[in-house]
Amino acid sequence: MKSLKVLFALMTAMVGLTVLAQLVPPGSGAEIRERLQPFGRLCLPGEDCAIGAALPGAELAAGVMSGEQVYGQFCGTCHNAGVAEAPILGDAEQWQPRIAQGMDTLWDHTLNGINAMPPKGTCMACSDDDLRSALDYMLAEVE
Repeated sequence: MKSLKVLFALMTAMVGLTVLAQLVPPGSGAEIRERLQPFGRLCLPGEDCAIGAALPGAELAAGVMSGEQVYGQFCGTCHNAGVAEAPILGDAEQWQPRIAQGMDTLWDHTLNGINAMPPKGTCMACSDDDLRSALDYMLAEVE
């Protein structure tokens, strides 16, 4: 009887670990660390706070990020795993009802947020062009 309890506990743990493993967004360790970098910094009095290439988000200001890069840094955390019912990248079944609402609605949701998604999907430094590129990238992955 005791061995059955141990076996049941082990199987429950294995199922739990399998579920948790599916929630981790894909990518190498370096890609995950890059996605977790802050997109801003606090500038204290007396510090040299000039905006430059060394600051996080400088590539956004320079306009050099592709839609895939914006997605990877700001959108993928939720859209890779379906966090808070975010449609998963490339999942046509989840995206089709949203696409059917039209581009104006998708663009409004991108800019202003919807449900648990905040405005601009957490990329406050993104320009409209950056966000449009990320949206275009996500839609292209559905087709």
